[in-house]
Amino acid sequence: MTVISFAEIGLLFIFGFFQGYLALLSILALFARHTAPSGTKLQRKFAVIVPAHNEEIALARTVRSLRAIEYPKSLFDVIVVADNCTDRTAEIGREEGATVLERTNVTERGKGYALRWCFDQILDDAHAYDAVIIIDADSRATKNFLTVMNQYLEHGAKAVQCSDMVEPQPDAWSSEATRLGFTLYNHVRPLGRSVIHCTAGVRGNGICFSTAVLKSIPWNTFSLNEDLEYGLILLLNGISIDFAPEAKVFAIMPSSARNAESQRSRWERGRFPVIKIYGPKLFKKAFTRFSFESFDAFVELITPAFVNMFGASFFIFILHAAAWQLGIDFVKYFTAWWFFVVILGFLHVLVGLIAARADWLLWKAVLYIPRYAIWKIMLYAKLIRKKPDQEWVRTTRDHTVKAFEKQS
Repeated sequence: MTVISFAEIGLLFIFGFFQGYLALLSILALFARHTAPSGTKLQRKFAVIVPAHNEEIALARTVRSLRAIEYPKSLFDVIVVADNCTDRTAEIGREEGATVLERTNVTERGKGYALRWCFDQILDDAHAYDAVIIIDADSRATKNFLTVMNQYLEHGAKAVQCSDMVEPQPDAWSSEATRLGFTLYNHVRPLGRSVIHCTAGVRGNGICFSTAVLKSIPWNTFSLNEDLEYGLILLLNGISIDFAPEAKVFAIMPSSARNAESQRSRWERGRFPVIKIYGPKLFKKAFTRFSFESFDAFVELITPAFVNMFGASFFIFILHAAAWQLGIDFVKYFTAWWFFVVILGFLHVLVGLIAARADWLLWKAVLYIPRYAIWKIMLYAKLIRKKPDQEWVRTTRDHTVKAFEKQS
């Protein structure tokens, strides 16, 4: 075999392993339960925290959604953390009935710092909160949210992640492609993992922590992916995150692909430092303590973005098929294997959408995958040229947020 052949076998193994693993999670998701544990003796008290940086456009809708949750009003507080705001975020939060904590710190900027500062204010005996919820300032929660979280905590959970979803926008291809990605990444994957009792991970939006956890393992993560990082710290300390598909939050994505760039750039940049720090730790724990949960978290951490993998494997398959048709006979075996890898990608999407009980608009969003893949390639090119930004960069809002706000 030539060196090129060995290299291609290596690529086949890498692409096949990751896409096969994702396909397996989609299949497992078909067998997951969709009903929260029943029966509770205690109704816990919650602090529902909304970290916000210049979110005057979206905040009112979010606070109204949270205050409308069907749970005893005396047992939860909606707390807006107005962090380094220069607009009417704090004022709007108060107008909508939330408790507003204003923070100004020109050196320690970002969601992680804002959350740690807030926890220092409220995690004391005077407030007597049993658990803390974190909801993004551009989101709405389902009315059963706190009831579901209470049920999971009652049955022993220490941290619970809900389904972090995206509001439908049928006329916005970028938002719909993101909604498809969120459904697979934030719902189908953790749903499949729940079947094999692996951690759901922290998705950042719609996460619940018991106060006991936050006191025993303080929030000290301040990177661009502070939520992902804290979830891995919990896992390395033996605390798994339960997945609650019965409770959901729906975020508003920018309808314009251009306005989505700052958000996607932050996600993409923030992942690599986390991989560098926590990848070796998870790998070590997986094989020194025979922890499949740690191995699964390691695989999840290093898995490339699905649209990148699928696009690359499909492109390679097309090249091989074309070469075979041109009479280059030795590539036919590689063509067959690349076709198999592509099929694994299709299985992840199609079976995943069945497991998620997707609406027809989400099925339609599959058609946007090629366009989305090209958009991401262009985004990566910009990221290479652009200097990293460690500050809290607010996602550019557009008319879509105002439209949703009027509907609520």
